[in-house]
Amino acid sequence: MTHAYLACHALFATEESVFTLQSVPVVCGGDMAKFEYDDGMINIPTELLRTLVAVVDHKSFTRAAHTLGITQPAVSAQIKRLQILLGTEIFDKNAAGVVLTPAGEAVITYARRLLSINDQILNVTAPAPVTRTLRLGTTGDYFSPFLPRALASFRKRWPYRRFNLVSGTNGQLLHDLRAGELDLAVILTPDKPERDARHHWTEEMVWARGAAMPEPIDDPVPLVTRGEHWMNHRMGVAALEKAGRTYEITMTAPTILSLMSAVRHGLGVMPFARRRIGNADLAICDERTLPKLPDIVCSIYVSEAGDVEAFNELADCVADVIRPAPDEALHGADAENVVFGELTDVRN
Repeated sequence: MTHAYLACHALFATEESVFTLQSVPVVCGGDMAKFEYDDGMINIPTELLRTLVAVVDHKSFTRAAHTLGITQPAVSAQIKRLQILLGTEIFDKNAAGVVLTPAGEAVITYARRLLSINDQILNVTAPAPVTRTLRLGTTGDYFSPFLPRALASFRKRWPYRRFNLVSGTNGQLLHDLRAGELDLAVILTPDKPERDARHHWTEEMVWARGAAMPEPIDDPVPLVTRGEHWMNHRMGVAALEKAGRTYEITMTAPTILSLMSAVRHGLGVMPFARRRIGNADLAICDERTLPKLPDIVCSIYVSEAGDVEAFNELADCVADVIRPAPDEALHGADAENVVFGELTDVRN
């Protein structure tokens, strides 16, 4: 490794004084470089940390590149540069997929904190709560009908008056949250939550059918779905294929409400959380008719940039509305009697 020196003898003159920026050594190795100051301290560029967080959140270098608007080789180069700066491997080269090393686990934790502080500094001059819009993200419209109740409760104690609700994929929502573009995210996944989830719980998944529709004993099983990208679709298809059942897509629609209407009118069945279909017009398929489905995990994440205290309370309000209460953790016929008016009372 060679050493070169960047002479930065820049003068800043005022009427009262003259300031001189001292020479700063630049340590070069190949095509990599890092700024090393006289006291031996090294600065880590925040763009390298954002790239690392994107790769970890998306579990893919390619998807991270797409989200960041750069090429995949550029992502790889930035991760390589970060590893050189730190003097350690961040990802396990012997593991399949994107897997952090023990050192990488520690780095990602501190990276999130550092980026959070960076974004909080930028938010020092952000608009006051009365004029600022709080941004919430969800995966699809699964919880959308319930969120206004949480927002109304939150507004009783905080001066925020404006809210913007968006939907997206899990990876995109987490990236936007880490980047300070979202204040809160509600995410459904088949996997365990990330370490920094403020709230998380499991939802039991079942097959839903119309009350007048017979049990789907024969093949092909009629499915209504939001498309192949939908987690419930992938979950249901995997369970059917594992059980040796064939299926037919009878309707594809963009919203949960339209899918529930399709199921209600007997167009097909769909995988759904048990407690969300407890309605007189819907029924739960017999477990002996269709294969059992795995549970899903619901998690609520809050941004660490901005009014963290307010964001945490907003997350608590959302959890109070959408998390199952003890008396909702029922099974069978008892669960079907639980009514969720905001969602199931809508008729199409």
